[in-house]
Amino acid sequence: MRDVAIIGVGLQKWGELWEKSFRNLFVEAALNALGETKVDKIDHMYIGCMSGGLFVGQEHIGSIMADYLGQRYLGATRVESACASGGAALRAGFIDVASGMSDIVLVGGVEKMTDVSGDGATYALATAADQEYEVYNGATFPGLYALMARAYMEKFGATRDQLSAVPVKNHDNGLLNPNAQYQMKISVNEVNNSVMVADPLRILDCSPITDGAAALILCPLEMAKKLSDKPAIKILGSAMATDTIALHDRRDFTSLDAVKVSSMAALKMAGKNVHDINVTEVHDCFSIAEIIVSESLGFFACGKGAEAAANGETRIDGKFPINPSGGLKSKGHPVGATGVAQAIEITYQLRGEAGKRQVKNAKVGMTQNMGGSGGSSVVHVMEVA
Repeated sequence: MRDVAIIGVGLQKWGELWEKSFRNLFVEAALNALGETKVDKIDHMYIGCMSGGLFVGQEHIGSIMADYLGQRYLGATRVESACASGGAALRAGFIDVASGMSDIVLVGGVEKMTDVSGDGATYALATAADQEYEVYNGATFPGLYALMARAYMEKFGATRDQLSAVPVKNHDNGLLNPNAQYQMKISVNEVNNSVMVADPLRILDCSPITDGAAALILCPLEMAKKLSDKPAIKILGSAMATDTIALHDRRDFTSLDAVKVSSMAALKMAGKNVHDINVTEVHDCFSIAEIIVSESLGFFACGKGAEAAANGETRIDGKFPINPSGGLKSKGHPVGATGVAQAIEITYQLRGEAGKRQVKNAKVGMTQNMGGSGGSSVVHVMEVA
């Protein structure tokens, strides 16, 4: 198996991008990624997209994106694993290059979520849950994560202020990210008193509806210096795992077994442990998600993640920096693009190009991208080559 490197990355400022179409979002990010390289030929494309059909009425994503990128006759594959679609696309591209099937692979992710009503977006996102046992009975993702939050608070004694520390930290980081959707400072008090969505989760605990795309270029590590002047970022480990799609079938509402399994496998492949990780991007679709993920990855013991967040341990200058990009909460969450954008943030961090949000001495990074309420998880481990 060949070593694989990221040699170019690209995205745009995320948000409610009314003036940009679904296809143009992807092409813009792809061209930005290609612009960091000397690549003149792509062998294959993998595109993370959760639900182009429900959001913009467009399926057959591989064909349309290759066409509008000017890459007719190119092999292109749409990858779907709910909100983990971007991470799954990166894994598919990694395997393609590592196996020797392709030399140059463009990995992208895209979602245009604001062209439908709020109800329409809720319906589209709910397709990632169990339709017969959860959605039919009225469960939404805020409701499912609220159950996880309530169980966590009851089991471990976590407080509302500790939960609020997560979005406060991520908005502080997002202020330093020019591509973030919401560049605004918030306080614990503002989170605590924002509109209730599903008790105990409030609106400022929830990631937003977002338009956006992200793209990166993969090649064999041995070809990296010839194809880009940027430092090559070597993908050391890649793993994916699933769990029951329905929350009620889980072993424990306060842990995420798919995250545990995928992270252990990725770290083993990389020859690393959690204490080797200097910076991490995780799937904070809701405040409680970042807390439970941080424990399931092994950064903190069970029941200690909320306390760690409140104590500043996950801040940029903390012991385990998490989501320096601002995370899904501040940066935004165009579901198909999120996993790719996580890898882009780690690339910036490892290159030393993250500006005011740069984590000191960032040598090894990790991404964790999750589908649904934890029904799937993809983890990648990377370092500067």
